[in-house]
Amino acid sequence: MNADTAPVQPQAKAQAEAETPVVYTVAVRELCEFTAKQGDLDLRFTPAPSALEGMAGHALVARRRGPDYQAELSLSGVYQGQLRVRGRADGFAADAGRLDEVKTHKGSLERQNPAQRALHWAQALVYGWLLCQQQGRDQLELALVYLDVGTEQETVFTRHCSAAELQAHFETQCARFLAWAQAQQAHRRARDAALLALVFPHPDFRTGQRPLAEAVYKAARSGRCLLAQAPTGIGKTVGTLFPLLKAAPGQQLDKLFFLSAKTSGRPLALAALRRLGGPSGWPLRVLELVARDKACEHPDRACHGESCPLAQGFYDRLPAARSAALSGSTDPDGSAPLDQARLRAVALQHQVCPYYLGQELARWADVVVGDYHHYFDGGGLLHGLTQANDWRVALLVDEAHNLLERARSMYSVALRPEHLARARQSPTAQQSQPVRQALARVGRAWVAHDKAQGPHYQVHEHFPPKLLAALQQALSTLAEHQAEHPTDNDPALLDFQFETLQLGRLLEQFGPHSMVDVSPGPATAPVPGQSLLCLRNLVPAHFLRARFASAHSCTLFSATLQPMHYHADLLGLPDDTACIEVESPFQAAQLQVHTAHDLSTRFQHRAQSLDPLVDRMAAQYQARPGNYLAFFSSHDYLQQAAARLAQRHPELPCWSQSRGMSEAEQQGFLARFRDEGQGIGFAVLGGAFAEGIDLPGRRLIGAFVATLGLPQLNPVNEEIRRRLQAQFGAGYDYTYLYPGLQKVVQAAGRVIRGPGDEGVIHLLDDRFARPEVRRLLPAWWGLKD
Repeated sequence: MNADTAPVQPQAKAQAEAETPVVYTVAVRELCEFTAKQGDLDLRFTPAPSALEGMAGHALVARRRGPDYQAELSLSGVYQGQLRVRGRADGFAADAGRLDEVKTHKGSLERQNPAQRALHWAQALVYGWLLCQQQGRDQLELALVYLDVGTEQETVFTRHCSAAELQAHFETQCARFLAWAQAQQAHRRARDAALLALVFPHPDFRTGQRPLAEAVYKAARSGRCLLAQAPTGIGKTVGTLFPLLKAAPGQQLDKLFFLSAKTSGRPLALAALRRLGGPSGWPLRVLELVARDKACEHPDRACHGESCPLAQGFYDRLPAARSAALSGSTDPDGSAPLDQARLRAVALQHQVCPYYLGQELARWADVVVGDYHHYFDGGGLLHGLTQANDWRVALLVDEAHNLLERARSMYSVALRPEHLARARQSPTAQQSQPVRQALARVGRAWVAHDKAQGPHYQVHEHFPPKLLAALQQALSTLAEHQAEHPTDNDPALLDFQFETLQLGRLLEQFGPHSMVDVSPGPATAPVPGQSLLCLRNLVPAHFLRARFASAHSCTLFSATLQPMHYHADLLGLPDDTACIEVESPFQAAQLQVHTAHDLSTRFQHRAQSLDPLVDRMAAQYQARPGNYLAFFSSHDYLQQAAARLAQRHPELPCWSQSRGMSEAEQQGFLARFRDEGQGIGFAVLGGAFAEGIDLPGRRLIGAFVATLGLPQLNPVNEEIRRRLQAQFGAGYDYTYLYPGLQKVVQAAGRVIRGPGDEGVIHLLDDRFARPEVRRLLPAWWGLKD
């Protein structure tokens, strides 16, 4: 063995690393994902162990190896003094001189993609060299250990390697990566220099914008969470992005994630980043992540090389596409964000999938603009990458009042009888007797449970055990079928399977934060087997707490975050979370607020409310013609009011939101709100037109709110109220009052959008006169108890 390939001895290695000016650190898995992946993108569903099954499988392998076996062995090494590679090897048996790379699986290994096996070997070989380097070994046995979590059987593949072989492999992978690492470090230096020199893009801050920016900057400096209520119209997007970008160099932030609740939030963030960059641009990589169905070029094809041309050879063409996207070669000034349109152009130029190109580029972007689920969901890409790479990240959570309900949906699952029915009628179920029989057993268990429960809503201590057993057996049968027929991805069957898998994963963490409830079928004639079975999350704090802990800092901002303890409790914010309520730039003189003390819009009073309600609306319109929005608690109430207005005041123009409006229909609804327009648009509170729309000046001069927005009184919400009462002592407020009033404030916030706007709001319900309600309305409205 010559001097160039001889293993570094441990003492020499330690001294060398101590003196090494390492410029980049990468995890073993990420290194190999970058350098060793090849071939097709293949996303055909194959049964995979859950996270808990995977951990249990690794623990089982370690127990079988005996007491001297070293599990989760930390290893690291440096290449050419510049690239540090680190990770945890699954296990090492010193007496046998064997290093294990353990992978858990379900189904036959014969169906495994050869490229996947090659990637696993690449990881094992890198770990092998790191161990030889660390312990001064000149040879090693490597083992790929595949554990079937169903049968607990191991399949082991071994290789005997010299240290020289392992070192050569390690250096080959590192050499491929280092050019990118060096470019990344050069980019990082240029990026940080630009951010240190960054200036605010406007001559001065708006009222309230400076204290917001200062609070965000301080939260980033101290590594804390911030809950910031700031009124609409002060420029919250720029007011939060600017200070966080300024703090990034000093806090050594790797990434900034701007997370929005709705599609409309992303263009605002991208536009703000363009303004911050100025006309000459800046060396900041900005990436927009979109939903898969919005980016897919071939929605009628499956995501694998045999079906989709953009999946075929994806990893072979990825390096060139990645280089083009990040070099700015498709952009004249090299600084435009990689938004959906530009990303698509790069992807199609290189014939790769736009959606998965975006997923790959998330590793290299400085700012990622995307949906909440990219970070907060259980399988969120950005959180997973943050954990794998040990990134130092900061979060901006836009319109954060939406996070609670979105997070609840992320960690809830509903099993619907119609989904089971479609699965049973699928071609696969018709052709495969085992699948057909397994689904039939689920159906029988479902019917038996409904008969035992009766035609009433019930909450259960646990998921019904016999039905759960049938579901688990069905999953096992489906897994076996898919292992034998990997190209058989029946959509109806997969939908049912994914719901059941999600149920299983959530049941692994079941606790007081969630509940299992069963709602009977049609109220007119409940039919056994037609119930709705839900694992319903109530307090996302259990799941989100770790997400917040993974971030260096997190700012959640919105115009409606009162009371703040409500969000802190249910979202699981850290105890040292800072809170700020930013002063409004608007004055009470800009907005007339009228409360109808003699009008009730409660459900039992709606018929009597219609005449006085529409008469008030007509009187306001006659006093000051222009554009108004009227908000109602439901489509039914909306239609009744619109019909009564047309009957009593036929001369007054009006138009209405309908159920399931397309994007084009929504745009048509909003197009009626012109500067010179006149009339009343009827909309549902909490719907598409109650937040996130901007109708400044004469486009909207007033709003009528004919509801407190309280969630419906029903058995589900009453059970939620009882449980939140037990946990927080404020069940009614947490279930009904706070969520309802947030919707009211959001809807009313459509009226005053700028310092020159003037308008009127009519709160059409006597409950708006109650002190406990008025205290939750914006202080600048000038209301008295």
